Amino acid sequence: MQEKIFKGREQGISLVGLIFVLGILAALAVLGLKVVPTVTEYMAINKAVGKAKADGSTPADIRSSFDKQADVAYITSITGKELDVYNNGNGLEVSFAYDKKIPLFGPASLLLEYAGGTEKQQAKKPAKDGGA
Repeated sequence: MQEKIFKGREQGISLVGLIFVLGILAALAVLGLKVVPTVTEYMAINKAVGKAKADGSTPADIRSSFDKQADVAYITSITGKELDVYNNGNGLEVSFAYDKKIPLFGPASLLLEYAGGTEKQQAKKPAKDGGA
């Protein structure tokens, strides 16, 4: 009989290590499957707010237009009453903010805070003299 002598240590992943890695990947996949719908709803809200602002000329028109858009897009996290419609000097702007609580397991949950609006943020230009 010939005996094979391994001069180096065998390499690879053990069964316990594989199960551990697969468990972590499964937990991340479940978390992703719970978060992705809230992100797509946030993007739908942003789109509906922009269209409502373009369609309406008064705060009541904007809120009504948003409610119609929300019915079509299955938006349930926010209503037209919760929109903040204000005049910034250049016209009406619309903003919103809401929280989404996602239950994970037992007492653990994930809280996502969403906020958005139609006002464009202007980047401040640095001083040319270097601030001196």
